[in-house]
Amino acid sequence: MQMRSFVVFGVTVLALATTGCGKQGAPGSSRAAFCDRPPELAAARDVHVAGSATFAAMKRRGHVVVGVKVDQPYLGYKDATGRRCGFDIDIARLMSARLGFAPGTIQYKEIPTANRETAIQGHEIDYYVGSYTMLDKRRKQVSFAGPYLVAGQSVLVRKDEPDITNKSALRGKRVCGATGTTSIQRVADMRLTQPANIVEFKTGSECLSQLLDKKVDALSTDDAILKGYAAAAPEELKLAGKPFSTEKYGIGLPKTDAPLRDAMNDALAAAVTDGTWKKLYNATLGRSGVPASPPVVEKH
Repeated sequence: MQMRSFVVFGVTVLALATTGCGKQGAPGSSRAAFCDRPPELAAARDVHVAGSATFAAMKRRGHVVVGVKVDQPYLGYKDATGRRCGFDIDIARLMSARLGFAPGTIQYKEIPTANRETAIQGHEIDYYVGSYTMLDKRRKQVSFAGPYLVAGQSVLVRKDEPDITNKSALRGKRVCGATGTTSIQRVADMRLTQPANIVEFKTGSECLSQLLDKKVDALSTDDAILKGYAAAAPEELKLAGKPFSTEKYGIGLPKTDAPLRDAMNDALAAAVTDGTWKKLYNATLGRSGVPASPPVVEKH
């Protein structure tokens, strides 16, 4: 299986396998038609979220506006045809449906990681779903519904890598991570490899390119992101060892909108109970072969 299809997305270099969750492009082709038609999610009827200014704005508009990512296969991705897919995208669609809005009417906005809080606070988006860890420092600016997924930092290596079986085997190896992330800082703080062996790029997908080209030995970030890379190229990549941190992914919301947060928490809890959460996970990140347990939603 050939995996060397690259595309420039602004300044981001994305690596895609020619197999995946949807239609396949020819080996060596540019970005393939990667995303299948998403699962059907029927919009609920007669939904009311009293006291929510954000929900009131949705009702006036007739649809939701969601902030997302585009470069994480099986998590938050947009392919060459403009279709979006991944677990984050399906969670965004699930919330839209259970708030009473047809998922097909969602307006997506691609928000850079550094601008998430600004976009939420400025009401540029109604909510944000994009591997957004529920950190206390972020709660000072925004609110979170969730978690909808509990991830953990892990290590991704090439499939033919014999030496790196867990984080303890990274000593002496070149480890790549995105600049400014807690993941690459944790590699340094835990002294998993020597400082000179730590390689940083602006995005994780640039590190993925380095890994595939054998310029680094490992990529370390949240396992949810790594599962997506591995699922897109199961003959090229594998996860090494167990996660060594806890990262709770939440849906970012305006800090003052407790009614909407509570409504989304109820919707997430119901999706876990009725099996929808597992269905969405298995169709996306579950393709990596790494199972996950449904999260316990933190109700307030």
